[in-house]
Amino acid sequence: MEGEVKRDRWGYEVNTSSDACISAINSYYLQVMGYGRERSVILEAPAHDPNCVLANILAANFLCSSNPSLAPSYLHAANTRLQQATGYEKAVFDALNCLISHDRDIDVAVELFSKLLKDFPRDLVSLKMAQVLCFYMARPDLSLDLVEQVLPKNEHENYIHGMLSFALLEVGRMEDAEKAAKKGFEIYNEDSWAQHGLCHVLQYECRFKEAVEFMEECSRSWGSLSSFMFTHNWWHVALCYLEGNSPMRKVLDVYDHCIWKELERSDATSAEVYLNAVGLLLRVYVRGEIDIFGDRLKILAGCLTDQAFWYMEWHLDVLIVWALASTGAFDKGEDLLKGLKDRISKMSKKKQQRMQRGMLLAEALYQYGKGNNKEALDLLGPDFDANYCKIIGASDEQLEVFNEVWYVLLLNTGQAEKATEVIKMRVKKREGVPFLWRLLERGYSMLGRPEATAVGEKAKYLETAYFN
Repeated sequence: MEGEVKRDRWGYEVNTSSDACISAINSYYLQVMGYGRERSVILEAPAHDPNCVLANILAANFLCSSNPSLAPSYLHAANTRLQQATGYEKAVFDALNCLISHDRDIDVAVELFSKLLKDFPRDLVSLKMAQVLCFYMARPDLSLDLVEQVLPKNEHENYIHGMLSFALLEVGRMEDAEKAAKKGFEIYNEDSWAQHGLCHVLQYECRFKEAVEFMEECSRSWGSLSSFMFTHNWWHVALCYLEGNSPMRKVLDVYDHCIWKELERSDATSAEVYLNAVGLLLRVYVRGEIDIFGDRLKILAGCLTDQAFWYMEWHLDVLIVWALASTGAFDKGEDLLKGLKDRISKMSKKKQQRMQRGMLLAEALYQYGKGNNKEALDLLGPDFDANYCKIIGASDEQLEVFNEVWYVLLLNTGQAEKATEVIKMRVKKREGVPFLWRLLERGYSMLGRPEATAVGEKAKYLETAYFN
C-alpha cells in the first residue's frame, strides 16, 4: 500500500511497501561498511520499489562512480517523490544530492552530513561517506569529531570502532587508535577497516613482524573485499616486509600474487589496484631495489598511459606522473601535468590554494622520475613535509614515501647537513626502520662524521631484527 513506512537497518523510517526494497538497502549498507565488492546490490532496491526516495538516491550516488550516465534517471526519480519521503530520507537526499551535483561543494556536503548525523546518529553509512569526504579535504580532525559525535549511540555496533581508529591514527593518537581497532576487531573480527587500522598502528610503531602475522591471519576473510580494500591491505603487508628489511622476494610475491593478480578478476576495479601497485613500486624504487622487479614497473606504466585512469584521484595522478617519467614516457607525463594544471585553473581561488602543494608534488615527482634531482628538490623546497600534501587524498602512511623521496634528493644533491638533520628527527619517531638509519649513515659518511660507524651498526642490527 502506497505510503506504508518500514524501518531500515538503523531503525529509521523509509516510505516503501516493499520488504525486498528494504532488504536490498540493508545489504548495500553492509557492502559499504564492509568494503564489499557487491555494492551494486543497491540497484535492486529501486527495481523493487521505483517510488522509494532512499532507494533511488542511494542508487544514483552509487552510479555516479560506477556508471555516471545512468545516475540522472535515479536522481530524478528520487526528486519527483521527495514530498512523500520521510524526514530521514529527505536528510539523506539533501546530503547526497549535494555530493553528486555537477558543481558540488564538498564543504557544504560535509555540513549536510553533519546535520544528518545529529538527527540520525545511527546511520553509519552516512558517517562513512562523511569521513571519506573529510579524508579528501585533509581534515582528519573533522572526521574524528563526526565519529565521536555519534559514538554514544553506536558503542556496540559493528564497524564504528574501525572508523574511530582511522580518525585517531590520522591525528597522531596511536595508542587510542590501537585500542579502538582492537575493540572493533573484538566486536567483529572480519571488519577489514578495523584490521587495517590496527595494521597502521603496528606498522607506524615498527612492530613489523606482528603486523604481518596479524594481517596474514586476517587475509582469509578478504576474498569478498573490493579491489581497493583487498589490495590496500596487502599493500600494508608488503610495506611491513619492506620496512622490516625482509628479503625482497617477499615484497615481490605480495605484489605479484596479492596485488597485480587482482586484475585477473572479472569484477576488479583496475584504478584501485593500480593505486596500490604504483605506490608500492615507488617505495621499492626509492630504496634502489626496483631492478629486482624486472619489467613490472614498465608494464604498470604502460597501463597508466591510458587516460581513462587519469584525473580520478590526485594521489593516483601524482604516482602516475612519477611512473611515466621513470619509464621514459615523458610526453605522457607532461600531458598529465598540463591536464592537472588546467583543472586547477578552473577551480575556485580557495580550492586552487588548497591544491597548490599537490601540484608542486606532482611536478617534483615528474622531475624525480626523470632523474633531475636538483629540479625536483627545488620544487619540494627546503622545508618539505609530506603531511602538508594530505589534500591529494592520502593517509600519513601513503604520504611517507614522499618524505623518503625528499631525503634521497637532499643526499643526491650534496645537502648532507640538511639531510642528516631532518632524518634524525624522523628516526626519533620511527626508530625501528632500517632504511632511515642507512640514509642517516650515508649522510654522516658524506660529512666525514665518526657517527657513521655507530649508525651503520644500528642499521645492521635492525636489518636482522624482524624477519631474519
